[in-house]
Amino acid sequence: MKIGLKLLFFFFNILIAFSCSNEEASNNTDEFIKAADMSMLPLIESEGIIYFNKNNIAEDALLTLKNAGCNTIRIRLWHTPTVNQSGFNEVKAFAQRVKNLGMKVWLSVHYSDTWADPGNQEKPAIWNGLTFSQLKVQVENYTVSIVNEIQPDIFQIGNEINNGFVFPDGNLATNETQFISLLASASNVIRTNRPETKIMLHYAGIEGASWFFSKTTIIDYDYIGLSYYPIWHGTNLSALEETMSSLAQTYNKKVLIAETSYPFTLNWNDWTNNVIGLPNQIHPSYSASPEGQKAFLEQIKNTVKSIPNGQGFCYWGAEWIAFRGTTATNGSSWENQAFWDFNRKALPAMSIYN
Repeated sequence: MKIGLKLLFFFFNILIAFSCSNEEASNNTDEFIKAADMSMLPLIESEGIIYFNKNNIAEDALLTLKNAGCNTIRIRLWHTPTVNQSGFNEVKAFAQRVKNLGMKVWLSVHYSDTWADPGNQEKPAIWNGLTFSQLKVQVENYTVSIVNEIQPDIFQIGNEINNGFVFPDGNLATNETQFISLLASASNVIRTNRPETKIMLHYAGIEGASWFFSKTTIIDYDYIGLSYYPIWHGTNLSALEETMSSLAQTYNKKVLIAETSYPFTLNWNDWTNNVIGLPNQIHPSYSASPEGQKAFLEQIKNTVKSIPNGQGFCYWGAEWIAFRGTTATNGSSWENQAFWDFNRKALPAMSIYN
């Protein structure tokens, strides 16, 4: 009887150890992120635009992406926008729509009333005139409201914060201490209020990335996100891979391409000046064609997957077609880089999500 009990306890302990090991492995393994930024979709749909799938059948653009294999939707959030887009209520409703389709929500929180990028990090107007202590409280309260009400799967603190965010107080060049303090405050309240949400820090490009992330080593976060556009960050894909690999190893973080895109043509579909329109603005190995767009993105995906800590990629401007007519000067500067062609039909590049 004693031998039987000993054997029973032995197998019980083995079972517990195996279960704990599996649980730990599960917690340390995140799903590979295959994302698209669709921030403009609510605005475009509000103007009566309909998208079509690859079979030229009218379909919810989010469903088209999901059916192609996309598992995450990135959404831009502005604090108090002066234009009718990317505000809190719109983003909250849009995020719920994404969740209802069984996809993950990745919030790009700009901490601004408008576009934030390396050259623009203007804090919300309502925060002007606050002392730094008061500003920190506002950043924390705003972050908590986002986490509790929208409950994102990924929370990106700031957008392309190469030079800091919430200017002038959080300017990395002029006040590194305050920048780190604001970043830490946001990170801490995310962890406290929703531990399961992944936290991302987002840097534009590869040059200077290691220097930037050396400044943020005391911040509690999960993902390093990089923007990579050949027009602005060069065409050396080997340098991209080396940088991502080095960042992952040096800072023990998972690394993603947080933004990228590529044209399927150099032509245009409205009178809004496009960002890309010349052959010297693209990668020489990939044509500005549906096949070239797909091949470039396939290479981006494979580059991320070749890195042990490569966690995923996101296509930016996927939805931004020429939605205000062919003569609009306030339409899209990105329509030749969208995931839908000039007839609003889904392009072959979506197949990279499979």
